[in-house]
Amino acid sequence: MALNLKTFLTRTTTAIVFVGVLLTAIFFNYISFVTLFLVVSIWGLIEFYQISEKLGAKPYKWIGIISGLSLFMYSAISNSYYSHLVSPTAMLSVVIVLPFFVFIAALFNNTSNAITNLVFTLAGIIYAVLPFSLLMHIACIDQAFAGVMAPYNFHYVLGIICLIWISDVSAYLVGSLIGKHKLYERISPGKTWEGTIGATILTIACSFLIHHFFPELALKHWVVIAVLVSIFGTIGDLVESMFKRQAGIKDSGKIMPGHGGILDRFDSLLFVAPFVYAYLILIK
Repeated sequence: MALNLKTFLTRTTTAIVFVGVLLTAIFFNYISFVTLFLVVSIWGLIEFYQISEKLGAKPYKWIGIISGLSLFMYSAISNSYYSHLVSPTAMLSVVIVLPFFVFIAALFNNTSNAITNLVFTLAGIIYAVLPFSLLMHIACIDQAFAGVMAPYNFHYVLGIICLIWISDVSAYLVGSLIGKHKLYERISPGKTWEGTIGATILTIACSFLIHHFFPELALKHWVVIAVLVSIFGTIGDLVESMFKRQAGIKDSGKIMPGHGGILDRFDSLLFVAPFVYAYLILIK
């Protein structure tokens, strides 16, 4: 198949800008890190609600967005140097109460699919906002166990993202070269068992390099995280493909020309973040 130079340049330019913005925000400081993922989480939630509408639901968008915003900001502020500016306890009370307004909205919605609307509204918060909220905790996880306000440490988040990139690229390359057996053809015809297994091996191998640069975690923990990335990153990709296939769309959005939407770019991280956070909690 002939190379479409225009498409190639568009995808390459978008990828460079995306990686540049992402790395700059992570490296710079906690505020830039929070700001980027706040935008990403809310934009991802909006994309999820747009997909929901294609599936026949009418989610209660504004309640969902405000609830998601509150959840994210609570996570960002409660474990940082900035917790003295706003009472985390007060914010937590808001986070707890707001989702119940979704039920109230459904109660007064005189349509036959009120429950469907309710489910999609809450599912969007869990799927598109909660994982990014947990990234805020991962970046400051040392604080939770040191008993002091530990500084922002981008090493954990950057290490996880690098392993996801390695896994994605490896799965594509290995699958393209030797892939024959479909992993889950009904949902994602392009994925193969060979690509998935090869990506897992290469991702684990690269965890040794990650440990060299980010030695705060023992090598064995980076290896476990690499395995979690390989397993749940793949599942995250398949779940997002399931949503798009059911909705009859190719991409979740158009924010990144040639690469789709926010959910397309972060589908693996959405599933990896909760499981890595749970693992870090267990070992700390």
